[in-house]
Amino acid sequence: MIQIPIASRLIGRLHALAKDRRANVAVELALAMPALCMFIFGIIEVGYALWMQNALDYSVATAARCASLTNPNVNASTSPCSGVGGLTAYAASQSGATIDATAFTYNCRSTDACTNKTVTCGCQVTGSFTISDLGIPWLTLPVTLTSNACFLPPPLKACPNLT
Repeated sequence: MIQIPIASRLIGRLHALAKDRRANVAVELALAMPALCMFIFGIIEVGYALWMQNALDYSVATAARCASLTNPNVNASTSPCSGVGGLTAYAASQSGATIDATAFTYNCRSTDACTNKTVTCGCQVTGSFTISDLGIPWLTLPVTLTSNACFLPPPLKACPNLT
């Protein structure tokens, strides 16, 4: 049988390489690291989304409570949430995050003397914030977070007309 010396040397080196276990940990790490990094960054981004949802929940609840307690007959300098611009700016300032005042809207009951009469629960503040991309590699995932809160004004009072 005729053997080609180059082929036998190549086969011998492949056998030696297959038996060599010195770098197997590095190869395993190189194979597992992309999945591990995606998992860790995914956890971080989901944590960011949950933090933003919590900030949105807190800011709409605080703004709705402020709107329900605002006396419509008091001048704007004494209440931090007088006027629609004041209420939405107040909600944005209470969020503790980078949520713009335009993300919030105010509505009141149909029995109150205000312009946005669309709810039955009281003074309602709604917020909506879109995270355009969660930042997970190789995946574009936009997420829209929404929250609303509604507080009844004190007895014999109405929701103010914050226009």
